[in-house]
Amino acid sequence: MANLAKGTAASADYIARVNRAIDYITHHLDASLKLDDVARVACFSPYHFHRIFKTLAGETLATFVKRVRLERALYLLSHRDGTRLTDVALACGFSSSGEFSRSFKAQYGVAPRDFDVQAFRGDRRNEMLASLTDASNRHLLAPLPPGENPDGFVVRRRDLPARTVAYLRVTRPFEEGRVTGAVDDLLAWADARGLADGQWLGYMWDDPEIVALDMCRYDVGVEVPPNTPVDGRVGRIEFPAMHVAEIDIQGAIDVEQRAIDWMYRTWLPASGCAPDHQPAFEAWNGRPFAHGHAWFSLRMHLAVVDASQPI
Repeated sequence: MANLAKGTAASADYIARVNRAIDYITHHLDASLKLDDVARVACFSPYHFHRIFKTLAGETLATFVKRVRLERALYLLSHRDGTRLTDVALACGFSSSGEFSRSFKAQYGVAPRDFDVQAFRGDRRNEMLASLTDASNRHLLAPLPPGENPDGFVVRRRDLPARTVAYLRVTRPFEEGRVTGAVDDLLAWADARGLADGQWLGYMWDDPEIVALDMCRYDVGVEVPPNTPVDGRVGRIEFPAMHVAEIDIQGAIDVEQRAIDWMYRTWLPASGCAPDHQPAFEAWNGRPFAHGHAWFSLRMHLAVVDASQPI
């Protein structure tokens, strides 16, 4: 969202309002999501919202909604073995399995029942590794095979209360300096308001093994008291109470990637759980990057539900 001049009051306000609309869309993918309703959330007229959304997001509202719905469907197909396509379709806001199949085939070239989701994820993982690492270090982020746990990760199950989070959204988060720059900006904002000692969070809304890297969204956030005023580019979001699987991560990015792989490829399939419709969280121990940019001390939180629950 860098198409408007950075730093102007208008662009900061527009970014925050469009992000508010995107948050609404993300949490209501199973609803009809009419233009008038989403525009109202962003406090724009439908006509102006349509133009502003396309300018900032790089795609029309309808294109964005359909893309995110299909990517959510791929995520469900990855982690909900045996789920009926009709249930996936309805959970992602399609009116029927037929509409879902037509949209899916138009996007991915085959019907969802013929789509090899694991092969697709593998190809995307290879693309991610090729773009983010040089050949000499690529092996550090290679996929951890199912069943292997060389770091001895252990899951704890926790119930977290509802939380209010002030955040800055980072588009293209894999580009160097974009996340760290947002952290610096939000730290300055929080310090000025006496809020910088709250729980710091990082969370990815998109799975980079499904979503193109330049379309991924990552939020840097800090837990704040309810109804904390926000301004400029800083947004505010309410997360509901959730049950999470938690693991400790101490080390460089390769340790975090192995933790993610182990959580999803080994622990989750055997747990009787499925991912809830929430992002995966990094819960920092202290302030973000307190130990530098190459070594992390944090906890990974994956919100989960009983796999027998309807999606």
